[in-house]
Amino acid sequence: NATNTGSKHPTVKKHYLSLAKGAECQVTYIWIDYSGENLQCKTRTLNKEPTGIRDIPEWSASWMDGNLIEVTLVPVRMFRDPFTLDPDKLVLCEVLDSNRVPMGSNQRSQCAKVMEEVREFEPWFGMEQEYILFGLDGRPFGWAPQGSPFTRVNCAVGINQVYGRDICICHYKACLYAGVKICGTNAESLPSQWEFQVGPCEGTEMGDHLWTARYILHRVCEDFGVVASLDVKPIEDKLDTSGCHINFSTKEMRSEGGLQYIEEAIRRLSRRHSQHLRVYDPHGGADNMSRLTSQSSSTSSFHVFSTATSCRNVSVRIPGHVSRRGCGYFEDRRPAANCDPYNVMRTLVETCLLETCEENDDVEAS
Repeated sequence: NATNTGSKHPTVKKHYLSLAKGAECQVTYIWIDYSGENLQCKTRTLNKEPTGIRDIPEWSASWMDGNLIEVTLVPVRMFRDPFTLDPDKLVLCEVLDSNRVPMGSNQRSQCAKVMEEVREFEPWFGMEQEYILFGLDGRPFGWAPQGSPFTRVNCAVGINQVYGRDICICHYKACLYAGVKICGTNAESLPSQWEFQVGPCEGTEMGDHLWTARYILHRVCEDFGVVASLDVKPIEDKLDTSGCHINFSTKEMRSEGGLQYIEEAIRRLSRRHSQHLRVYDPHGGADNMSRLTSQSSSTSSFHVFSTATSCRNVSVRIPGHVSRRGCGYFEDRRPAANCDPYNVMRTLVETCLLETCEENDDVEAS
């Protein structure tokens, strides 16, 4: 059961949230920490509701990466706050050091530079975030101590097949309220494993919306007394893993005859397989080494690049309806659940649209 003795009873919480206030607005600043995986936040009061990102001032924060230093939070994207409601806001921030240089784990500005270079291509992205719910006792949410007796069934229905649907639905609704471009959700193969999709988004908007959706997920889980894990191999003795597949297209790919551009992009990706794996998780490929084992029906090999139509155990997939229409998008299934979307998008665009790729001898393509 999801219980948290530190949480306020819902009725008590509702009382405080219903208290009247003046024109003041609470703004929660959100940023990526030194690890590049976790989020931090803090809240301040503004005298009135901001009408845009320019109305939200910069703020300072402490940064722990070996040493404790002061950094500057620079607002980059504003959302409605689904927890304290209008007029309050959530604001995603970049983190800068004393010289106004982004901290190492903050890759948004590098991504933005590359997106500006390829603006004429009108790149669209969609990302599919998988996660698994755990109780505070460290066991998968809803599972008996001896484990789950259920078989792997995606998109399952029924209390004997899935756990945590209320959490999934609340997260979905909270994202819609906030203005996050969430476009779908489904149960994954493990009974307490779920996925949500964000997009289509253009440029850095994709990373902004995914990071904010992750923040909202963790906050919703606080209310339910559970933990959302983005660990790529959440349960050691199971083959099931968690990824964050990315769908990508350009104006040419989406237009009539676009399949030729999709196939050319995939050819380019096949020549830089190892380079992509180094940035598709936050540990230089170590996470994906344990995830991409080709032992399940939904993961490919870490060592061999593969592609196919209407097939999910490959590195890059062309959906069947895209092949039939002759245009659309492709899906890169290699990014890990804990990936930094800014790094993934930047690398994808550099390879597909900017790089002059040469054959790479350190990886076999099939």
